[in-house]
Amino acid sequence: MCIRNTGWQSFRRSQRTGYRPIHPPRARAQVHAGASERTRVRPCAAGGSSLARECLLCYRPKVSRAAEGLALSSRSRERASVTEFATKLKLAAKLAAKGSVSRRDFVQLAFAAGLTATAANAMFVQAVRAEPKKGGTLKIGIGDAAATDSLDPGSTSVNPFTGTALFGTLSNGLTEIDSKGNVVPDLAESFEPSDGAKKWVFKLRKGATFHNGKTVTADDVVASVRHHNVKGTKSVMKSLLASVKNVVADGAETVVFELDGGNADFPYIMSDIPVMPAKEGGVDWESGIRTGPYMLEKFEPGVIATFNKNPSYFKSDKGWFDRVECLAINDVKARTNALNTGEVHYMDRCDLKTLDILRQNPDLVISETTGYGHYVYVMNVQKAPFDNPDVRNAIKYSLNRDEIVRKVFLGHGAVGNDNPVAPTVKFAIDPQPKHVYDPDIVKSLLKKAGAENTQFDLSVADAGFTGATDSALLWQEHARAAGLNLNVIREPNEGYWDNVWFKKPFYASYWAGRPTCDWMFTIAYAAEAVWNETSWKNPRFNELLVAARSETDDTKRAGMYAEMQQLLHDDGGLINVVFNSYVDAHTKALAHGEVASNWPMDGLKIAERWWFA
Repeated sequence: MCIRNTGWQSFRRSQRTGYRPIHPPRARAQVHAGASERTRVRPCAAGGSSLARECLLCYRPKVSRAAEGLALSSRSRERASVTEFATKLKLAAKLAAKGSVSRRDFVQLAFAAGLTATAANAMFVQAVRAEPKKGGTLKIGIGDAAATDSLDPGSTSVNPFTGTALFGTLSNGLTEIDSKGNVVPDLAESFEPSDGAKKWVFKLRKGATFHNGKTVTADDVVASVRHHNVKGTKSVMKSLLASVKNVVADGAETVVFELDGGNADFPYIMSDIPVMPAKEGGVDWESGIRTGPYMLEKFEPGVIATFNKNPSYFKSDKGWFDRVECLAINDVKARTNALNTGEVHYMDRCDLKTLDILRQNPDLVISETTGYGHYVYVMNVQKAPFDNPDVRNAIKYSLNRDEIVRKVFLGHGAVGNDNPVAPTVKFAIDPQPKHVYDPDIVKSLLKKAGAENTQFDLSVADAGFTGATDSALLWQEHARAAGLNLNVIREPNEGYWDNVWFKKPFYASYWAGRPTCDWMFTIAYAAEAVWNETSWKNPRFNELLVAARSETDDTKRAGMYAEMQQLLHDDGGLINVVFNSYVDAHTKALAHGEVASNWPMDGLKIAERWWFA
């Protein structure tokens, strides 16, 4: 079938320009039914040879019979709408992804739709890459690993290494966060609230099994939750589940949660709790047996975690690799070198200063995702001199965040204002007055606190966050000009999370953030939160935190969360420098769908959601 894209406009144009049209109007108006005198070998249905690559009547490429059903005749093409062509191209793209249409067939069809050769080839490549393919070993270079990392989700911090390896690759929760930031079923197939969201019923997905073949039951879920909230537990998830009064199994496939107050956001929380096999007296976390797309082969804390594909994974459309290796590479220069040399396929948290060097490698892709993450410096408000609110606020006004974001982060992020709630989160506000660089306020507050001659020791390393050291050194200049003596102590990257985090009174840290106000506040700023880095305990804040969970009136709820954000901004020990973008890099060999931003590396689920093109 031959598709011609010339008409009377082309002929009239030739009269104006002097250029000869491809063929005269009469020939153009004819349907090519034979015209054997113009063909080679023998006539074909398109008016050209069955062996010729172009129609000899119009000299346009001939569309092969494989694509014939997707093409339009010349006359219908003139009448076809853009939507009709788009539909046919989408169908062709799907067929190309499945290998049912060759590149040549696809390109010829795209020609018919008016695409250039370059655009047609690019569209074909994109279509082929979009179809997941099985196989291969994915190697990920990740920072922030520590020797204290553990298979026990209740005793280890959720950093990019443990989160990606031990949760996103190995485990599942009852729910997960999708690429739109919505909470959706995972091991659960449904969840419903009742009694003003004080009661939640989760129905388990049928057919889900652990890596040892055991079926996932409600008893496993109950044991997994109680692992974190039983009396006397030291779990880091304790505060997250503090509102759960009781959790029981109602048969093998139903779990019922009873809360101490309504919580419309409760399903979000369950995306953070990995389900483990129940055993007498608790759960089996030691074996590493979970439900995820990959089964644990080896785990060396702070070094490496390796996995093999789970052949019985309950999501048939996920988990494409045969094997996954998560390599702990805390030094960003070493991570960059590992990616450049092919030791890994993916690295997290690129050094922004060397992005241009990475871009020079034609085999690499720089990916940037904006989510809830933020880079911070934290002050322990229980320790002098940070126990004085005037000192805390003097420090908050002593750094020029705009300059830091511009010079250190090269614009990859939004300036922070000492509020951990990302601007895209429901009920977020921008507290006033903003903490902008103001030397006069700094000097006034230091004088009021009697701290003009105090030296403030700040512990930093790029393990805290990429750019933490450069940011601190630039801040040191700002502070000096404002009369504040900031002493920057450079700590080693190795051991930072063991020796500095929660050990020093003033240090660099970071948060992936959370998709709801309640979740962010509960895990980091509630009085008894295990991850309360600042040790800030504000009675009014905690009162509002409980009240806002059960408030069903959005207007009242918004007011409560606004007051909480203002309290934290004015009185807390948080210095939010920037809402950072996740700037990672990977080889072009990797392909993926729409990327989630609730955590780095596609919601920590890169191993489940990505594939080799």
